[in-house]
Amino acid sequence: MKLLLVEDDKKIATAVKRGLEAEDFSVDVAFDGDDGWWMATEGSYDLIVLDIMLPGRNGYVLCADLRNAGNWTPILMLTAKDGDLDEAEALDTGADDYLTKPFSFPVLIARVRSLLRRAGGREPVPAVVGSISLDSSARRVRSHGDDVALTTREFDVLEFLIRRGTRSWPVCGSSISTEIRTSWRYTSQGFAGSSATHTELSASRLSAARATS
Repeated sequence: MKLLLVEDDKKIATAVKRGLEAEDFSVDVAFDGDDGWWMATEGSYDLIVLDIMLPGRNGYVLCADLRNAGNWTPILMLTAKDGDLDEAEALDTGADDYLTKPFSFPVLIARVRSLLRRAGGREPVPAVVGSISLDSSARRVRSHGDDVALTTREFDVLEFLIRRGTRSWPVCGSSISTEIRTSWRYTSQGFAGSSATHTELSASRLSAARATS
């Protein structure tokens, strides 16, 4: 899958590009809105990750221009702007999803994969690891046959770990937290340090489901 990342902060762009490539995505980077427009219209991409505050045309304008030109490549807005009006404007201009910095990298990957699944019209095969079953299309997790209630972020982190191939960890908070911290925690520009907390919550709920089954 080939992605276009439009991000003017070179440190963030480098980190996001490196992380996406580690997940087997091919990534091109544009550092301003005008270059982003040129690359998006001249190239062929499966998804665009687009910052809002850009030199040249900003993310809102670039997104609207692409839609007006008939380019319906899925767009994930990635921005430091926070608030309902900002999110509404992003979606109204044609973006498919919106993620606010600082963000959890597993959540970014989950959002990217979700948009790609929607664009491809395919339902993913449920992932099964031991007694745990994860259905991405239904956003449902079962442990020993029982449903496990997870928050959206907890589900995204668990899906990231399972589909990444992290199958050796026992169902306990500490080991999964270590996996998140050592692999994906990026704090200097804002990959959220709360990922481990959400993972610990996910693990404790899975453990509780196992204990009561």
